[in-house]
Amino acid sequence: MLKIVYPICCGLDVHKDFVYACIATTFNGVTTYKSHRFSTFTKGIRELLSWLLANNCKDVCMESTGKYWIPVYNILETDCKIVLAHPKYVKQFAARKPTRKMLNG
Repeated sequence: MLKIVYPICCGLDVHKDFVYACIATTFNGVTTYKSHRFSTFTKGIRELLSWLLANNCKDVCMESTGKYWIPVYNILETDCKIVLAHPKYVKQFAARKPTRKMLNG
C-alpha cells in the first residue's frame, strides 16, 4: 500500500493556449478527481488559482516543458507550493494517468 503524502494535490498540463488541471483528493483511502481547463491568459491563470484555493489545494506539480509554464508559475507561486518536474521523470508515469472517463465521473 502506498503512503498518501499529499491528500489534496493538483497536476497541471501546460500548453501554449490552455492549462489542463486535475485535482486528486484522497479521503479514507478513496481518491476522487476534479478536472478543468483554463486559458493561459492572465485572467485564466488567476481563475486557475481561485479554483485551486476553492478546492483547498496548495500542492501543485507541473512539467517544465518549453517556456509556457513560466507565467503559470509566477501567478501560483505566492499561494501554492509548486513542484516543477523535469519531463523525463514525469513521462514514466504517463501510463498511470487517469482516463477522461475517470476524471469526469
